[in-house]
Amino acid sequence: MTGRRYDYGRDAMIGIGTPQANPTVEAEMRIILPPACALVVNRLTSASNDPMERLRDYIERLETSLEDFDTLRPDAYGFGCTGSSYMIDTDAEARIVERIQERLGYPVVTATAAIRWQFAKLGIKRIALASPYPPALSEAASAYWSGAGFDLVEVRRINTGSADTRSIYTLGSEDARPAAEAMSGLDVDAVLLSGTGMPSLALIDDAGSNGPAIFSSNLCLANRLCDLVGLPVPITSEWRERLAEACEPTKGKPVR
Repeated sequence: MTGRRYDYGRDAMIGIGTPQANPTVEAEMRIILPPACALVVNRLTSASNDPMERLRDYIERLETSLEDFDTLRPDAYGFGCTGSSYMIDTDAEARIVERIQERLGYPVVTATAAIRWQFAKLGIKRIALASPYPPALSEAASAYWSGAGFDLVEVRRINTGSADTRSIYTLGSEDARPAAEAMSGLDVDAVLLSGTGMPSLALIDDAGSNGPAIFSSNLCLANRLCDLVGLPVPITSEWRERLAEACEPTKGKPVR
């Protein structure tokens, strides 16, 4: 941490980059991260009509995107787009991250790097993947995790009804529940719900103790960011109440 003090965010100032139409990253980060962490967000943007090109733009233009923070220097920054890592060479991504860290002076971690950190910490090797992507990106995701040294036992696509990756943002956690439940009986160390745009905390909260653990891109990213700023990694019981409050129906109040 930098030692600077803010009225808000006494524990840490956490930066997050999220794809331009993604409605989920900020909401889940505010649930998972400790309340004394401030969250500052920049939108990852691209004008391309090609969904795969947009994903590449998000990571390849990250250094420019971070100029939106002007003089603000968060204590750590999380790149909240898993799909971008599936579309770019791993070494090229590492060079981008290293260059930004050297220039700006704070740690930067991608969602995929956070997942790899989480799995290494827990000794997870055999995984199943829930993939809420069109076929081409789903294949790239499978190749990424196999290439990262994991034993990828099964991949289940969650149909979004479109080849446009932005269609993931219309999903709810219930859309992923059949895939998560089907994979709960597999002989794997963990089930990974890939994609920062698909809500997943309810599924993680509901997971039983008999099957494999369930992880998501956002959960692993939040955990790694806490680790980077020297905070304890949040456990489910710490954010379960905040999740319930966020999902609780409005009681007698007009919906605006």
